[in-house]
Amino acid sequence: MQSTAMMVWARADSIARLADHDASGTPLDVVVIGGGATGLGVALDAAARGFSVALFEGEDFAKGTSSRATKLVHGGVRYLAQGNVRLVREALRERRVILENAPHLAGHLRFVLPVYGWRGRLWDRWFYAAGLEAYSLLAGRDVLGPTQVLGPRGLLAAAPGLEHRGLAGGICYEDGQFDDARLAVALARSAVAAGALVLNGCRVRGLLEASGRIAGVAIEDRETGRQYEVMARCVVNATGVWVDAIRQLDDTHARPMIAPSRGAHIVVDREFFPSDAAIIIPKTVDGRVLFAVPWMGRVILGTTDTPQDDLPLDPRPTRQDIDFILSAAGRYLARRPGHTDIRSAWAGLRPLVSPPGDNASDTKRISREHTILISPRGLVTVTGGKWTTYRAMAEDVLDACFRDGLLTPRPGDVTRHLRLVGAPPKGTTCPPLSAPPGLHLYGSDAATVASLPGADREILPGFTEAMVRFAARYEMARSVEDVLARRSRWLFLDAPAAASVAEPVAAILHDELGSPFNAAESVAAFIRIAAEYLPA
Repeated sequence: MQSTAMMVWARADSIARLADHDASGTPLDVVVIGGGATGLGVALDAAARGFSVALFEGEDFAKGTSSRATKLVHGGVRYLAQGNVRLVREALRERRVILENAPHLAGHLRFVLPVYGWRGRLWDRWFYAAGLEAYSLLAGRDVLGPTQVLGPRGLLAAAPGLEHRGLAGGICYEDGQFDDARLAVALARSAVAAGALVLNGCRVRGLLEASGRIAGVAIEDRETGRQYEVMARCVVNATGVWVDAIRQLDDTHARPMIAPSRGAHIVVDREFFPSDAAIIIPKTVDGRVLFAVPWMGRVILGTTDTPQDDLPLDPRPTRQDIDFILSAAGRYLARRPGHTDIRSAWAGLRPLVSPPGDNASDTKRISREHTILISPRGLVTVTGGKWTTYRAMAEDVLDACFRDGLLTPRPGDVTRHLRLVGAPPKGTTCPPLSAPPGLHLYGSDAATVASLPGADREILPGFTEAMVRFAARYEMARSVEDVLARRSRWLFLDAPAAASVAEPVAAILHDELGSPFNAAESVAAFIRIAAEYLPA
């Protein structure tokens, strides 16, 4: 892989590479459509094996579902309750891989599961303890810490801010959390370092064919409107909840396979739950799971699991979503948040795969496992799954391509110990993700950020002018939204604060990007988006 110092990302150079592929007509080995967790994982895995690779994302990396997770890198306690042992075991193994390969963007997180009342004292505490002990046993050598059964006093010491009335005790265990969008950007940079052509703002407009087989993609650069054609031996559709739209470019009669579920979250100040541990409530009044997760100086409350009929690029929580989260959280927090306490409210769409005959209205029962399909004309589609297992999903995609004869097999398991670009040296102790955002999130890139103009000029607490410049030069940011939503996480942490600094961020981006960046247009677009991250 190239050194980080060599990775100043000039979009013009990448577009020139794209134009060369268009002019030559020489097929690449792999073209990936979609720059979320799954697509980026496939691009990195293929490039690390030595294949020629291009990835095209129509918006920005992790713009969709992959920036809207609950920020947990975990095995999935609820999947164990569903009896899905294989998925849990795989996710626990992959949890360790993420923690080792990106320790500045993923870390340990202590969880508490409180139980209340006489039933909690006599039954629930021991029932959940048995389940969490099984969860730890499945992790094997990848276990992060012991499972402990605690009384009320011990649980309140572990998680101050819990509602103490009726508390019968509970269980403590260790899991993980991460910065989803910044991890996606690290994957993109790592794929580039491995030789892949990776572009955001390039939309796939069509599929190319030769001799009745899918043979490439037609691309539009959204910044210039120019169109290109890129030939490929293998085209991978990794567009998440939007995979059916690409599948229908291949086959207009393709049966939809996605039953999307909306997960909504709200963010409040740490004063509502002043703890470095997270809360999990495995079964609320309607059977859904509730989390309260300390993250970057705030607390994330969520999530819902609600069927979604349409597929908006920017899904929004409904009033019912927000009311449910506030009501459920209010039962377990000593200080109950209200609507006026919400700093940001956001939602993501889970790409759940609905088998034929399944009841798509009951998304809690649909499997979270991923699915790989190869069409008669050779289009490879991958969807479903979860962030934690992105790397295993990528390996499965390559294996499927080998079995189908789309690619010549090459040795795998190349990413298990591949530290991502920006990862600090092994043995480095990184602050927890519950800490407020700052330079620590840049890992080995921190020195580069500190050397850029404006390193001592804060725009928001812990967020400097130099970080905006770094986002433009090294992290492929092309808009105010890219910087404030995904290179930093301020839109998700505090939407009004993010909106208040849109203009100075745009001015710095204009200085870095020049033409065709339109500062006024980028600011206006971000202000509209930020307004939607607060409930009416």
